[in-house]
Amino acid sequence: MLLHTVNKSPFEKNALESCLNLSKAGSGVFLLEDGVYAAMKGTVWADKVTTALSDKKVYVLTPDLAARGMNTDNVIDGIEMVDYAGFVDLVAEYSATQAWL
Repeated sequence: MLLHTVNKSPFEKNALESCLNLSKAGSGVFLLEDGVYAAMKGTVWADKVTTALSDKKVYVLTPDLAARGMNTDNVIDGIEMVDYAGFVDLVAEYSATQAWL
């Protein structure tokens, strides 16, 4: 399965929407840089990300949350928080990586 990376804010670009619509069940979706905004509870994206969790794994890079002053307590339940070493492990775990720009 693929690991899909999304580094653009879903409030500015459609990369996350395209990723969620086109990625297959069993895939991983990794939110980093401004993509971490999609991991927050209480946004217009929260329901879409929660729905994606039913058949995909969703990850968020914690250093990017911290860099944007975001509290990890506000991350949507079910999203796995990982650090840089965890990101490397995920890239090795999945068969390939697809970046959504």
